[in-house]
Amino acid sequence: MKSATKNTRIVNASPRAIYNAFTDPAALVAWQAPGNMTAQIHHFDLKIGGGYEMSLFYPEKEGGKMKGKTSENEDRYRAKFIELVPFKKIVQAINFDARDPGFAGEMIMEVTLEARGDATLVTIVFENIPAGIDPGDNEAGTESSLDKLALYVGDERESHDL
Repeated sequence: MKSATKNTRIVNASPRAIYNAFTDPAALVAWQAPGNMTAQIHHFDLKIGGGYEMSLFYPEKEGGKMKGKTSENEDRYRAKFIELVPFKKIVQAINFDARDPGFAGEMIMEVTLEARGDATLVTIVFENIPAGIDPGDNEAGTESSLDKLALYVGDERESHDL
């Protein structure tokens, strides 16, 4: 059975800054990889029907507790933009590049942004999570990415180096 997760966070930045962090390939590389993972964008096309291909790399010597979906230390996926509502909503269809059928299928990620004064309520819902992905791990990874997003956009006047 496919499952779903939902993460929410108030981020001290405008919906515009957060939307831009989700739609700029350099920004995605800076904040989207959870924990100590790193990222690489292979191509990016910001339009409905367009999308991007991204790799997330596990750090060396992860203690054997994590295994990449694509290779020993890599999760590669393709994201297709289904809906882009500037500064409000982003919907993507995500497919992992994996041989294991447990990771097959199209996962949907919906991001909504709601202004809350000088901050933004960010809600990320994943639906149709492949059976090979533990929903608790998905939530924890999303929470870690939200931590990095908050640091990235936390002060719109600062440099965006992490």
